Amino acid sequence: MIESLRYQLQIHTSLDKSQLDTVLTYFKLKKVKRNTILLSQGEICNDLYFIGKGCLRIYYLTKQGKEKTRYLAFDGSIVTSTSSYISQQPSFEFIESIENSELLAINQKDFFQLVSDIPEWGKFYRMILEKAYLGQNKRIESLITLSAKQRYENVLKENPLYVQRLSNRILASYLNITQETLSRLKSK
Repeated sequence: MIESLRYQLQIHTSLDKSQLDTVLTYFKLKKVKRNTILLSQGEICNDLYFIGKGCLRIYYLTKQGKEKTRYLAFDGSIVTSTSSYISQQPSFEFIESIENSELLAINQKDFFQLVSDIPEWGKFYRMILEKAYLGQNKRIESLITLSAKQRYENVLKENPLYVQRLSNRILASYLNITQETLSRLKSK
């Protein structure tokens, strides 16, 4: 699995071999079972995860106890509770494994030490932040401007993996619709 991360870093960074080897030593393997909560609301997020295999989701709980999925990440993705990881303040969100997952984790202290020590790692960090910002902006725009049907059709077109690998409960939570609405959309 470390080779998968090595490959991703080689594609997205200009780290030389020595720098890449150094960075990889900070990542620790973590295997988690399906439905494992990696971060609970109110905890401080200390880990950023590279998903070698599996799926993680980030979600909130409303005051009424309903789950609202903010982000989904599959094999080859990087995920964390960004605001808590950066600020080291309690998280408003949860991170959960949706499938049995194999992860590589780097703690916050080590991550930011690498940002200070290796300028190329700092560029990678900026790329992660930019990608997260753009992704969240696109998500907000779709929630505000598109109908439930349009959001579902976009998922089918852009992320068919979501429909294949997620339960209706989680997919509906991500689309911000009820499970009943999702069932109707799927049947058409």
